[in-house]
Formats: sequence, C-alpha cells, structure tokens
Amino acid sequence: MGAAVFGIVTAVRMLRSGTPLPADLAIALEVGSSRVSAGASLVDRLGMRFAPLVLRLMGRRSVERKRRRIDQAGNPGGLTLDRYAARRFVYGVFGLTLAVVFFAAGWPLFSLFALAFGLFAADAAIWQGVRERRDVIDRTLPDFLDVLAVVVSAGLGFRQALDRVSARYEGPWADEIRIALRQMDVGVPRRQAFDELRRRNDSEPVNQFVTALQQGEELGAPIADTLIQIARDMRRTDAQNARRRAARAIPMATMATLVFMVPATMIIIVTGMILGSGTDFTQILDTP
Repeated sequence: MGAAVFGIVTAVRMLRSGTPLPADLAIALEVGSSRVSAGASLVDRLGMRFAPLVLRLMGRRSVERKRRRIDQAGNPGGLTLDRYAARRFVYGVFGLTLAVVFFAAGWPLFSLFALAFGLFAADAAIWQGVRERRDVIDRTLPDFLDVLAVVVSAGLGFRQALDRVSARYEGPWADEIRIALRQMDVGVPRRQAFDELRRRNDSEPVNQFVTALQQGEELGAPIADTLIQIARDMRRTDAQNARRRAARAIPMATMATLVFMVPATMIIIVTGMILGSGTDFTQILDTP
C-alpha cells in the first residue's frame, strides 16, 4: 500500500514538474488514451458492447488472422481488434437492414450491394492500410539497408547501428525497427524479434531481409556484405516488378483508348463536318 502511494505521488510530481517522457512511452500513452476515449468514433461506441459476441462468432483462428492483418496495416486510425469487431457488428446490422428494405422494394441488385457493404466495410480500412504500408516499406528498405551497411562497416555493432540509423528515419519501417529494438532491450532474442517483425509486415522484401540476415548470422558471413547484397537484390526485384507492371499497363491503356478516346474523337470529327457543311436538317426531316 505504501509503495503504491509513493508511486502515485512520484508520478504526480513528474507530471507537474514537466519532466519529459521517453518518445516511445509518450506515443504509447497517447495511442492508449485514444483507443479508449477520444479516438472512438460513433460507430465504435455503438458496437463496442457487441464486440465480444462478434469475436466469439468469428472463432479463435479467424481472430488471430484478423489481429495479424491489423498489425500489418499498422493499426490505421488506432484500430484495434475490439474496434474492428464493433465496426463489423454495426456495419453488418446496417447492411442487413438496407438489404431487407431494398429487397422488399423490389430492388434485388441494391440488396446485394447492401449485403456486400455489411460484410466488407469493416475490412476496407485494413486492406487499404496494408497496401499503403507495404508500398512505403518496400520503397524505404533498400536505402535503409545501404545506410545501415555503411554504419556497420564503420565499426559500429549491428544493434547500435540499427538504433542509430532508425533514429534518422521516419515512417512505418523505422517504427518497426524501433519495436524490434525495444523487444531486444527487454530480453527477447534477436532472432525472435526479427521473426516477429516479419510476422507484422506483409512484405516480400522484409521477408528477404530477415531470412538473409538470419542465414548470414548462421553461416558467419560479414553483416555489411550481407546487407549490401540484400539491398541489391531488392532493387533488382523492384525493377523487374516495375517492368511487369508497365507490360500489364500497355494493353489496358490500348483498350481504354479504343473504348473511350477513339469513339469520342470520331463523334467530334463527324459532328464538326456536319456542322461545317451548312446542311439544314430541319428541311430534310420535314421532306415527305
């Protein structure tokens, strides 16, 4: 009891004295407070009491998969598993109600759209977050590895080099590295920390980075050479993917040109020729 009172008094003094909190702790406190109060939307508040029911109906495996996807999306907007379940309940009820109304009104197509909205609206933010976060990480990782290789080659240890380089970067990849470093600080083995990093990110370059790093550690290869080789492989893969996307875009552009631009151009040309000929169509139409 006395220790608890002493801790509370000490915390109050720190807050009143303006003692700055560590950056990661301040972020954690801010995210935690937003998850339970100010950050909750109206939809979250309406469905929160039904969130445990939704999670039970989903099943343990589905819940674990959804938790992983939310982590891969970077918790967009402070999204948690409970918030997801609350939104899924509210959107599901809303979509089902609209589907019944549309079906009773004789609009079965709109009824299907309403059902689809109820089923997938809660996942839209997760899909978008996963895609955007993966793209940012894929663009950042090769440059990050180049800088990390230079720092390691200068004589700094790998753990210290990660800390130094991640402090100079911003964005989801730097956040992921800082999370892994914090895990190692509290005693998590480095291999396990990087396995967790790979699990949190739906990115093939991240998977290549962790796999090559662990293989290099097992084989005793110099870490700087391993990092440089990983960065080169990632850039080569990214260039190949860019060429594939460009090859797929050419037929789509050709189809769009044929379907939209060519008919529109022909209509403009024919209309201009007709208007420029001075033909009076009223006389032609009035002719018996």
